[in-house]
Amino acid sequence: MSKSTTSQGRSSTASASRVRSRGRLTVAAVTVGAALSGMLSGCGVVGGDTVTVNVGYQSKTINTVNAGTLMRDRGEFEKALSDAGKKTGTKYRVVWQDFSSGAPLTAAMIATHVDIGSMGDYPLLTNGSKTRKYDDAATEFVATTGYNLRGSLNQVVVPNSSKATTLADLKGESVSTSLGSAGDGMFSTALQKAGMSTDDVHVANQDPSIGAAAIEGGQVDAFAQFVPWPQLVVFRNQGRLLYDGGDNGVPTFHGVVTRKQFAGAHPEVISAFVTAMSKTNDYLRTQPLQAAQRLSKITGIEPEVAYLYNGPNGLVSFDLPIKQQFRESLQQVKKFLVKRKSVTKDFDIDGFINESAVRHTLGASYTAHRDNLANPTPLTGTDDLCRLPVGDPATASEVWFSGDDHTVPAATPSCLLRRVADTTSRTPRAVYVPDAVTGTKLFADHATWLVDPAAPVTARYLPFATQAGAADYQRSHPGTTPVDYRTAVSQSTTTD
Repeated sequence: MSKSTTSQGRSSTASASRVRSRGRLTVAAVTVGAALSGMLSGCGVVGGDTVTVNVGYQSKTINTVNAGTLMRDRGEFEKALSDAGKKTGTKYRVVWQDFSSGAPLTAAMIATHVDIGSMGDYPLLTNGSKTRKYDDAATEFVATTGYNLRGSLNQVVVPNSSKATTLADLKGESVSTSLGSAGDGMFSTALQKAGMSTDDVHVANQDPSIGAAAIEGGQVDAFAQFVPWPQLVVFRNQGRLLYDGGDNGVPTFHGVVTRKQFAGAHPEVISAFVTAMSKTNDYLRTQPLQAAQRLSKITGIEPEVAYLYNGPNGLVSFDLPIKQQFRESLQQVKKFLVKRKSVTKDFDIDGFINESAVRHTLGASYTAHRDNLANPTPLTGTDDLCRLPVGDPATASEVWFSGDDHTVPAATPSCLLRRVADTTSRTPRAVYVPDAVTGTKLFADHATWLVDPAAPVTARYLPFATQAGAADYQRSHPGTTPVDYRTAVSQSTTTD
């Protein structure tokens, strides 16, 4: 299989031998075989001066769309490579390979069947540790795709009928997760914070789609996964949020790794890839609703869910630099993975990071991007009902009405409820509010609500991501009482 030019091609026999010898070091042999079978059919020797670039991505992982699904759809990488080729005199061919999670993608990189790949923070470190054993497979971490500084991209959901309100209620229950994934890491860490361990639950190692179906069918009691699966389950009314990974207090992110050997031979390819990421980021920031709708057409993920993650003040922020907070969180991730024996103790995180392509792409703005901790896509506007500006990320809300190609902003969750109550002629397609304490973006109709009768009308109703979060707030604010979403809407009028 050719990974770069034909002069660098290897025989199919050698490639097969490498796959056989390395497969068991990554994931189960059956998983490796399944992952590689699809790839082999898409690869081949390309004649002349054509460089083949094999890109591994996860089409349904919302916070990597700038290095996969949307980048591919928009042809941004191919455009950037075409520009590079005008300078180098080289032609480029991109082979896109879709994966369900980071583990099989890492197996493919070890087999040198993928040159550039995107995955979550836990799989990233596993990837770097496992690939470094091989000169031709060793990788480096080059850029961030999407992130959440609180850690709210990984969450735990339970069936709507579940009586569980805290993680402690899952003791002895079955929990679906993908071992080695960011969701798995979040869940294990959360259990430790709760004074528990994975020995206290029955873990079912499943792909996210299988686990989501298991929750709906009642085969498991909880579902611990990475973006977008938890909120997809919530939006489809198949479950409710039990635990937000942000409560672990550790940032979570996905990023891009490249094979060092390939990057060294073709630095212009890595530069083109990061440039394409930057252009896709611009699209996500300037056309978030359009991007959500396009993503839905490609993946089948509802646009309302895509917008929750990738829209203004969404759960995902898109920027290229590997922020200091990510470097620090990787140290914690490493400790966890060393205990799991997925990463060796001597693995050098700083040596794994190479931001040269990001620095080149961002130029003089690199430091500003790296140090900026605000969501780069804020929700702004004017609330004409409450007559207030929309801008505070702690309160800014919005509604997407059916038939509209835009959303309507609201200054606060209470103002949003008034907007929904006032607009009886149209049905809300999706309603978004921030958690009253954490600011985490939520579906309003799936939030847990409290009402504070003594508060000003614009701050009377308070949404929370989980029942536990609402209960904690209520204990310190005894004047508040529970209220369901429909009642809150019916009680909200412009005449208050």
